[in-house]
Amino acid sequence: MSDAPSTLAPGPRPSGVPQQFDSPRDRALYRRVPHRAGVELYRAEIVDHAFAPHAHDAFGIGSVEWGVERFRYRGSEHLAGPGSLVLMDEDELHTGHAATAQGWRYRMVYIEAATLSELTGQRVRRFAQPTVDDPALGQRVTAALDRLWQGADDPLAFDSQLCLLASALVARHGQGAAAQPVAGLAPEVLARVRDYIEAHLHEPLRLEDLAGQAGLSPFHFLRRFKQSTRHTPQVFVQARRGARAKALLARGLAPAEVAASVGLSDQPHLNRLLRRLYGITPGAYQRQLAVAA
Repeated sequence: MSDAPSTLAPGPRPSGVPQQFDSPRDRALYRRVPHRAGVELYRAEIVDHAFAPHAHDAFGIGSVEWGVERFRYRGSEHLAGPGSLVLMDEDELHTGHAATAQGWRYRMVYIEAATLSELTGQRVRRFAQPTVDDPALGQRVTAALDRLWQGADDPLAFDSQLCLLASALVARHGQGAAAQPVAGLAPEVLARVRDYIEAHLHEPLRLEDLAGQAGLSPFHFLRRFKQSTRHTPQVFVQARRGARAKALLARGLAPAEVAASVGLSDQPHLNRLLRRLYGITPGAYQRQLAVAA
């Protein structure tokens, strides 16, 4: 793995998971995000180590990028190959070791039960099975876990992605109380939230900030906002940042100034946003407007 060591707070290790591996071919990284309790990210490449029976005080959602893992879970042996989902229940003992000479690379997010219930709107009792052989879905989960790892310093993006991932997999593979139908936000509440977003686009926005405008808990708000707009708050906010940035660029403001005005960290961030939303860079957009004028 090429990742730099995490600078965020490490969490306690389950018994059976060493602080440091004996083999230089084995590597694991943990990460916790300061703004969201009850969530821990993990990624590893394992070739030589064999994990002793251990458990996590959280549900695990993960995917295998390459290689094959063999593990014992609930009295049975399981194999998780490339593209497989790995779905672990909280406090369930399991082992793990490589089933091939190359080992295996995988990613996980561990979510405590109370947080998983907030995310999904239902009490999750268990996952139906510990592995799911679905390479297409596995690739999407791997990409989602990468976005969580890379976006841990963007609370709104992190929470939106985490909610989408957990809700989709619990709905598809979880067992427990049925989810209640989600109602959208009342028009006046949605208008108040949108006004707040417009007034604070120049600042970092958190899910709690937006939920407070609606008088709801953060993840309850997220589900209702998505029901109303068909998008997560993070997607909506980025769209509004892009639209305002485009308007400011049309008025002749320098791209670096525009980036700061819409709450982006720097001009490269603005470049990436406009290319993703409109297929053009800030400089090219301004040059085209100048030619047209």
